[in-house]
Amino acid sequence: MKLSIVIPVYNEIHTIEEILRQVRAIPLELEIIIVDDGSTDGTREVLQALDAPDIKVFFHEKNVGKGGALNTGFAHTTGDIVVIQDADLEYLPEEIPALIDPIVKGKADVVFGSRFLGARRVFMFSHLLGNKILTLLTNILYNTTLTDMETCYKAFRGDVARSLNLRARDFGCEPEMTAKVFRRGLRVYEIPISYDGRTYAEGKKITWRDGFKAVYWLLRCRFTVDDVGHETLRRMAATDRYSRLIVQRIEGDVGQRVLEVGSGLGNISGHLSRREILVVSDITDTYLEKLQRRFAGNSRVRVVRYDLNEGTRADLRDLELDTIICLNVLEHIKDDGAALRGLAGMLKPHGRLILLVPAHPLLYSPLDRNLDHYRRYRRRALHALLKRSGFTVKRSFHFNMLGALGWWFNGRVLRRKILPGGQLRLFNLVVGLLRVEALMHPPFGLSLVVTASRGPAVEPAALAPATDLKTS
Repeated sequence: MKLSIVIPVYNEIHTIEEILRQVRAIPLELEIIIVDDGSTDGTREVLQALDAPDIKVFFHEKNVGKGGALNTGFAHTTGDIVVIQDADLEYLPEEIPALIDPIVKGKADVVFGSRFLGARRVFMFSHLLGNKILTLLTNILYNTTLTDMETCYKAFRGDVARSLNLRARDFGCEPEMTAKVFRRGLRVYEIPISYDGRTYAEGKKITWRDGFKAVYWLLRCRFTVDDVGHETLRRMAATDRYSRLIVQRIEGDVGQRVLEVGSGLGNISGHLSRREILVVSDITDTYLEKLQRRFAGNSRVRVVRYDLNEGTRADLRDLELDTIICLNVLEHIKDDGAALRGLAGMLKPHGRLILLVPAHPLLYSPLDRNLDHYRRYRRRALHALLKRSGFTVKRSFHFNMLGALGWWFNGRVLRRKILPGGQLRLFNLVVGLLRVEALMHPPFGLSLVVTASRGPAVEPAALAPATDLKTS
């Protein structure tokens, strides 16, 4: 595994060379990324004089704060694991192998190094008290059991670090990172670390004002949404009755050798795991990890990274799939025709494609924009697109009239960016009303469901090379 170490630096002329010596001594494959955040004490000149191919240095023309420096550093990482290393010698680089060990072993997505579980220099009571209060607030707000929220020694899976997109430009980045990690439901470990805290005379920069900023960011992240897509999936996971109803409406068309495109958290695939073969897929590392854990031990289920933009994948085509399920995914693809041709190339002749897409362009709203939807579909236009892509439509129907009204009111009237969790829980309680739709054949609904059959001869679109399927 490749390790990226991000070192944010601001006026550390007395420690920068020593911290680099210690970091480079770590016996691992390293990528060292330094971000100088507008230093004025000579640190910048020291870094400009570095001649080391294993170190990448980026300079901010003015001081923007630690959060801004971390954003720059994270964006330039390529490692499987990313560690934040402050340049002030308070944290010991020799402990990094222990810090990343839970991630290396696949037990964690994020690791916090706790200063209160291991040996440490005795430091200021005011800082200890402030940290305890902030950690307690974190545990209350996010229902967790951290001992050291404000620790600066944090390790992340690479994809997690690169997706953080910190809004706090100052020391508020520490509570923001913590909040985002727990909001996303990631696996977090704590391990004991040593700590040699500095005094203000020795160069410590954090002050009591940063404590109030930390409270602000903890509250802001708790009651606002950062990742709309993930938060929507998380909230939809609670609508288990709705997921079961979707499966019931399509189950008669589902065969025994199935690929689900865009499985997310497995809200639908959890109801399909008894097939002869079920391949669940996504493009997001976090979701793939959760799918691996969810289906661990089920030899019929395989977890694979697949992007609809890839076209036809040789390894998936060779599975002789009789069904591809693509629910709430096609609207995220700019060239949906090419995506459909790619799916046709992976189905065996007369295999079935089951689509669920958002219906009615008039319902397009901020809810769609924040979910990165390119479009909502008209029934006739989707049928024509499928025909051009090598499919014959077998049946189609509008689904979820009640949801269409809620989407219109929340998105078009209230201009909301995400559906409220309370509404979704209430909807889950009354979802039985949607069973009546099967008898009514309504002319509208939130979604459009289509089952289409692949013709006997379809040219694969942009055949992609085979890759090994990961079996959970």
